[in-house]
Amino acid sequence: MPETICTTRVKVRDLPLLADIGINPDEIGRRQPLVISVDLALSADRVDGIGDTVDYRKVAQAAEDLALVHIPLIETFAQKLGERCLEFACVVEARICVDKPFALTRGLAGVEVTVRRG
Repeated sequence: MPETICTTRVKVRDLPLLADIGINPDEIGRRQPLVISVDLALSADRVDGIGDTVDYRKVAQAAEDLALVHIPLIETFAQKLGERCLEFACVVEARICVDKPFALTRGLAGVEVTVRRG
């Protein structure tokens, strides 16, 4: 029987947050809605216990903590969240999507950032 290879991804999708974000004068000092999605690639071939994976509540908490600090750009927010996710021992790559629902009068503005261990 051939050897099997397993890749595990932990996801948090469509997490709504109110964040202190923005560069325009009317944005500074007021919290704005963001929608965050996180996709983490794990290094473990098998997940047999919580030590082999990431508690998705900790991922959500990291995003909520960042939302409390003024960050001018959603690109920077995504990068910082990705870097925090790489602090989890088993995470080798983090893909972060940040949407800013009211940035445009029509449509949806957002970014996607991927950070990985070097």
